[in-house]
Amino acid sequence: MSSVQPFNAIPLSVMRSLRRLLVVTGACLVPAFATMAQTAEGAAASNYPTKPLRVIVPSPPGGPPDLLMRILAPKLSVSLGQTVIVENRLGAGGLVGTAYVAKLPADGYTWLFTTASHTNIPPFNENVTYDSVKDFTHVTLAAQNFGQVLVVPADSPVKTFKELIALAKKNPGKLTYGHAGLGTASHIPAEVMKTMTDTDILPVPYKGVAEATNDLIAGRIDIFFVGTQIAQQHLQSGRLRALAVTGAKRWKGMPETPTLQELGLKDFNVVNWFGLWLPAHAPAAVVSRLQSEVVKAIAQPDVVAQFDTLGLEGVGMPSAEFALFVAKEAAAAQQIARNVAPAVVTVTTIPATVDQDAKK
Repeated sequence: MSSVQPFNAIPLSVMRSLRRLLVVTGACLVPAFATMAQTAEGAAASNYPTKPLRVIVPSPPGGPPDLLMRILAPKLSVSLGQTVIVENRLGAGGLVGTAYVAKLPADGYTWLFTTASHTNIPPFNENVTYDSVKDFTHVTLAAQNFGQVLVVPADSPVKTFKELIALAKKNPGKLTYGHAGLGTASHIPAEVMKTMTDTDILPVPYKGVAEATNDLIAGRIDIFFVGTQIAQQHLQSGRLRALAVTGAKRWKGMPETPTLQELGLKDFNVVNWFGLWLPAHAPAAVVSRLQSEVVKAIAQPDVVAQFDTLGLEGVGMPSAEFALFVAKEAAAAQQIARNVAPAVVTVTTIPATVDQDAKK
């Protein structure tokens, strides 16, 4: 015959003692398990990286972010001791590649490297599946350009920025500007300029920069904000005229071209910047390591020289500061999107394969 008492036969005082013991034991185990997890994470981060790394560039090969990362990748491969593989994942103006990274494990082995489009494009699109601030770990702002160049056709009657604004005010809704997509580097500065000067200049959308530039040269549109390298090429050939640059300081490649700040638009500073991200909640030690290695890479003389040729300057912003910067840029882009008629907001469908690939 068993001597074990039924559960309901155990004295109440004993039950209370057991309950207290379990509560105390559980309270002790929770921080213990948390400490074990942190220790394991720290150990993994200290050995990082132990295998090749992928950096997703969500735009075409040969574009600015792709060129920049292919300059940095060999340097980072050496300093990290593992190969850094650049992978272009295209689609929906960068939304596809960015959404892919957002859903990956935050282990530091897949990075996202892209431009200011990270914060500028989502507010102009519906069905974006990620939050550009909350769904990423912000590693560093690696580099930035000196802004876009406001250009007009060489045979335009407009010779200065002041003349452009005067003409726009005299003819509201008649002048046009081209852009290569909502939220892009050719769209944002135009909308900011319109707001600050209280002018009505009509947007004309294009599939890309090349198409818009060709139509500008042909006189089919009146103005365009284009990157410094493309602008310089057409300025030298005599096909375009530069009125201003959108950054806070002049670019030495075009020292005679004033900034919009100099021309009266106080605090106007719209530049294209290039950042590095990981999925949200990446280990702090991994983030710190990557940020420091990027800073070292962009300071190397040959990298500085190549950046200079591309009209870029290295930044290497600390991670905490970069997180605040991204949040501020995202808020500014959302405000611009609210100021633009809701009719321009586009519906973007992110392919289902993005989710499936991320789970592999």
